[in-house]
Amino acid sequence: MNLDITDKKLLMLLQQDSRRTTKELSLKLNLSVTAVYERVKKLEREGIISNYVALLNHKKVQRAFGVFCHIKLVQHTKEYLTKFEQEVKKLDEVLECFHVSGDYDYILKIYVDDMEAYREFMVTKLTTIQHIGSTHSIFMINEVKNTNVIEV
Repeated sequence: MNLDITDKKLLMLLQQDSRRTTKELSLKLNLSVTAVYERVKKLEREGIISNYVALLNHKKVQRAFGVFCHIKLVQHTKEYLTKFEQEVKKLDEVLECFHVSGDYDYILKIYVDDMEAYREFMVTKLTTIQHIGSTHSIFMINEVKNTNVIEV
C-alpha cells in the first residue's frame, strides 16, 4: 500500500497519542470524521497499524532495572533455535528478543526490579533453557532515547 501525505500525518498523530478521537484527528488533518475513520480502518486492514497499547513507566511498575542480555547457543540447528525461541517467549521479564548476526545469536531486552531480581531471573529462568552456551549481560545506566514512533 502506498501511503499518501495524509496517511503519513495520520500515522504520526496516532503514534503520538492513539487515544485521539476521529473528530480530533479530522480537525488536525482538515478532513471529515468519516474520511479519517475510513483511513484508519484501511491502515488497520492493511496491517500498517498492528495494535494499540498503553505504554507503562518501567520505574512505576517495579521494572526499573534494564538489561540487554546477549545469548550464544551451543549449536545453530533449527531445533535449538526453535526451542530457545519458544521458551524465551514465555518469560515475562523479556520484553524483546532479537535473533541477530555476529558474535551472539540473540539479544534480549529485559526489565526487572533490581540486580537481585536479575540474578534470580538468570538462575531460575533464563539459564534453565536448554542449549544456551553462554550469556553476556549489559546493564542500562541511563535511558537516552526510547520511542515507539516510526517516521513515515
